[in-house]
Amino acid sequence: MKKEVEWLLKEKYHGVPGPEFEKDVERLNRGEPLDYVIGFTEFLGCKIDLSKKPLIPRPETEYWVEKAIKEIKNRKSFGSAQDKINNRLFILDVFAGSGCVGVSIMRHINNAEVVFAEKDKNALEQIKINCKINNIDKEKYKIVKSDVFSGVKGKFDYIFANPPYVSNNQETRNKIQKSVLQYEPTNALFGGENGLFYIRKFLAKAPDFLYPKGRIYMEFDSIQKVQIEKLLKKYGYVAREFYKDQYGKWRWVVVDN
Repeated sequence: MKKEVEWLLKEKYHGVPGPEFEKDVERLNRGEPLDYVIGFTEFLGCKIDLSKKPLIPRPETEYWVEKAIKEIKNRKSFGSAQDKINNRLFILDVFAGSGCVGVSIMRHINNAEVVFAEKDKNALEQIKINCKINNIDKEKYKIVKSDVFSGVKGKFDYIFANPPYVSNNQETRNKIQKSVLQYEPTNALFGGENGLFYIRKFLAKAPDFLYPKGRIYMEFDSIQKVQIEKLLKKYGYVAREFYKDQYGKWRWVVVDN
């Protein structure tokens, strides 16, 4: 707790304590996550506001998104949009949450245009805020209310997906930090009994929204790797590769159309 208080004082109050600082310390003592108390976090050099209480971006997500951005910059061949329409790169950020993934992509890839797809009302407002504070050109993004693909139209060169994938059984819930269950949006965490509810819905429809040579990046729980391999085969995906995060756990899969 001492380190969290020191970080709060430095980041939010610039080293000058006062009555509001003391109130925030009480929030920490009650178990509220530090990032919510500070009000923002950083994600690949972007300031991500958390005032609407979206799921707090995780270091594991930041790790693989950074890898993906580097791959996109180095990739020589893209789908139809990249080849034919003024060098524009069309990207879908589905289950967008705070918008950290799509915002960071636009900050680091100049020709990227992003559609954010998210069903939660608060998260939709949060994405607007984060695009604004990161000075993203309004012409480069669109925010749509969507349950997976229900509100999405068109095709994309890349689809980024960080679906709710935590198993909603008591054994798993018992392992989750109490502060996460108490303060973070559970609809952004849990994906049914085995965590695959949204992953299954996503993988079943994703090819319909990809250009030829399009690519999917999807995050998952390490224990789901074998089940996801089976789903990819079931839905006819051919080229796929799994990767581990910075902690040595299977964390994301790259699938080519």
